[in-house]
Amino acid sequence: MSSTIKQVRVHGPGTVRLDLVELPECGPRDAVVDIHACGICGSDLGYVRLGGLAGPGPEPMPLGHEMSGVITSVGSEVTDLRPGQRVVVHPGRDDIGRIGNGSPEGGLANAVLVRDAAAGDRLFPIPDDMPFEIAALAEPLAVGMHAADQADLSPADTVAVFGCGPIGLAAIATLADRGHTSVVGVEPSATRRRIAEDLGATATIDPANEDVWKQLRHLHGSRPGMAGETPATAGFIEATGAGAVLSGIIDNAGRGARISVVAVHYTPVPVNFLRVLTGELTIRGSIEYPPRFRDAIDLLERRDLTPLITHRFPLDRIEDALATLRQDRECGKILVETDH
Repeated sequence: MSSTIKQVRVHGPGTVRLDLVELPECGPRDAVVDIHACGICGSDLGYVRLGGLAGPGPEPMPLGHEMSGVITSVGSEVTDLRPGQRVVVHPGRDDIGRIGNGSPEGGLANAVLVRDAAAGDRLFPIPDDMPFEIAALAEPLAVGMHAADQADLSPADTVAVFGCGPIGLAAIATLADRGHTSVVGVEPSATRRRIAEDLGATATIDPANEDVWKQLRHLHGSRPGMAGETPATAGFIEATGAGAVLSGIIDNAGRGARISVVAVHYTPVPVNFLRVLTGELTIRGSIEYPPRFRDAIDLLERRDLTPLITHRFPLDRIEDALATLRQDRECGKILVETDH
């Protein structure tokens, strides 16, 4: 029996609509989840701008990959899940499609079909007392967590996180949870700097009004290098997406520093490889999640990430939600909630 749901879809460059669509039939290995909360991401703005995953496709593209909700039905081969369970949806599987990232499914909807739920790595039960809006933070938290992993740091290491949007803030929360006691957030937004401190940053720097590298030398100490005195910062997480920021980190990082790049850089960034060479820098990309996705949910159980959420919108106001993300440089995570 088919059912009609509301689903946010991209119809072309700059065109987003809340459509009525038929929910696909639940197959023997699938599950259906009623969505209660779904975050929106900077990558969603990219899809809207392009008109789809990499441009307009043959069909409108559903959005939404940061979601939580309640299982309403499961297929006959799904043995470890049951209707009524509260869950986080893992959106990423190349072999069967990524929810909200080019597949026919998207989490900005009343409900979503989760294909191959029987595999055991798509749906993760959450505690009864965990709010759905907090559970929906699991996906961006996992992205920030993996960025921290890619920096390959120990708790004694000093760290600077450039960009305190939701992913940078998630990395800060991860580092704080792991016992780091010298984490600096670099961010022009006063609101985001405050959130960074709420989530565990020990200091913040306003790059619009302060000399970032002088402040890092003050906070983390300095060491001599071929290019002069450099901060003794052991690790950097680049979460701004600004090429000049990444180039600046490479030009100013101290010897042996490790740089994790989690922001999306849509255009090539000039790299001073003489600095990479003489500084023996390590630069690693970071995409998606740690091997154990549940680590993000476990962290949500241990720490209060409520300060990360700054805006909430109903599904019917998706255009307002996207406009806020596009225009408000002070916002943290924006959540879309459905009526249940």
